[in-house]
Amino acid sequence: MKLLGILRHAKSDWDDLSLRDFDRGLNDRGRKGARLMGDHITDHGVKWEAIIASPAERVKQTLAASGLPQPITFDQDAYMADPQTLVRLVRQYAGNVDALLLAAHNPGLQELALELVPPEKEDPLFGEVMEKFPTAAFAVFELDIDSWDDFGPGCGKMVHFARPRDLDPELGPQSPD
Repeated sequence: MKLLGILRHAKSDWDDLSLRDFDRGLNDRGRKGARLMGDHITDHGVKWEAIIASPAERVKQTLAASGLPQPITFDQDAYMADPQTLVRLVRQYAGNVDALLLAAHNPGLQELALELVPPEKEDPLFGEVMEKFPTAAFAVFELDIDSWDDFGPGCGKMVHFARPRDLDPELGPQSPD
């Protein structure tokens, strides 16, 4: 069995509209959410042995604010990647680790999460992710595989899902930025 964590970047800053999408960082709410989720991920108890991430500025700032362990493998292909690209990156970089964290963007992360869980393993957590995988959301999957070469659709069961608003209601969708 392998573990996969997925983390979407925290809330991005739209104050400077001259910045390219790739170069946008986090706003104040995003930095707070990233720190909160980083503490939650650490407290969750899994020792993430490797991290694969998009090199977009908002992902880098999310990981930096979260205090998650280094090193991080940044790959340009993870920027706005579709699920198939994310699967390829996991297979490419995971090596022999048992617990891997993937940090990137939607819609690819949400679509990957939905593809990993076969219909017979869908549960209320899955339903939450089906509805929305918001900024700074974190999910953990137990994967019924012995090798990352076998990673792909239908191999997982979602065992954890958390959003910033679950940990601090002020970070909910109705709260001001």
